[in-house]
Amino acid sequence: MALQLGLVGLPNVGKSTLFNALTRAGATVANYPFTTIDPNIGVVPVPDPRLDRIAEIIRPQEVVPATLRVVDIAGLVKGASHGEGLGNQFLSHIRAVDAIAMVVRCFQDENIAHVTASLDPVDDIETVQLELILSDLELVERQIERVQGRAKANPREYAGELEALESLARRLRAGEGLRRAELSPAEHEASAAVDLLTTKPLLYVANVEEGDLPQGGELARRVAAVAAAQGAPLVTLCAALEAELIEWEPAEARAYAQELDLQRAGLERFIEVGYSLLDYITFFTTTGGKEVRAWNLLRGQTALEAAGRIHTDMARGFIRAEVVHFDALDRAGSLAHAREAGALRLEGRDYVVQDGDVLHIRFNV
Repeated sequence: MALQLGLVGLPNVGKSTLFNALTRAGATVANYPFTTIDPNIGVVPVPDPRLDRIAEIIRPQEVVPATLRVVDIAGLVKGASHGEGLGNQFLSHIRAVDAIAMVVRCFQDENIAHVTASLDPVDDIETVQLELILSDLELVERQIERVQGRAKANPREYAGELEALESLARRLRAGEGLRRAELSPAEHEASAAVDLLTTKPLLYVANVEEGDLPQGGELARRVAAVAAAQGAPLVTLCAALEAELIEWEPAEARAYAQELDLQRAGLERFIEVGYSLLDYITFFTTTGGKEVRAWNLLRGQTALEAAGRIHTDMARGFIRAEVVHFDALDRAGSLAHAREAGALRLEGRDYVVQDGDVLHIRFNV
């Protein structure tokens, strides 16, 4: 199952605008596949100049990028952990994703109602975080009850698990999320068993007014302070502008972005940070010169697992992997020259794939 990044936040913060910009961008890039799996899940291409360079070297018939799965989750309201709004349905959707992008409203617009009387992005962040904490606390308390029931027959067997769960509950009751908490191995195991929301990787998206670009203005600075304090990445963008620019001719869009002193599109930065947040690396394949493709793989996975990403038959019949890193291929200018220079090497199934590796898997059918 591919990893997913979920867009969360209060209503009317720009989540759907950002999601729609992402998905339309995916649909308009030449040779870049776009898929809408269901109404709120999109698969968008990950920009990577290395892929373009490899394509320049190989000159394939088709170029296929790595992709990022993004889920647009309905707006949370205060009290969601107790059933307000979509309540448990909303929280179950978040629980299904692997990392969270919290979109925070940093723009004023009298035509778009805010859920509170005044716009304060820090208060909005705290509202979302509190609902996630309360939802986690409810799950942990239920798990404590289940384990206590099992422990009646054999208290010693479950003593360690109960102690770890009680420790998690104390942290959550104190309003402490678990993302940056120093958890013991037993606490890690207990939290993983109930898939807690506040353990998921998090990035912030400050959705600002066009006139506040590129820095984002005072409201975005408040979000930046929260993100810095939590050690979380931050992307500042104007979702409405991004949605508009993807409808323009690329040259016109780039020229206007330069007028705004934007070095890179906000969508590109969001995709790259989200991709990194999921702890993905990218490896490449060149299928007989016909196709150059980028693949995502979890950091630390092996050549055998990379073969399985391409096709189960490759993993089943794996013999070896021919590996050349992108940097070496770039310098050599061709696979043949890379081989002549000794940059292409043979690796076994336990080789840990590195970001930027170009792989050719040898296998028995």
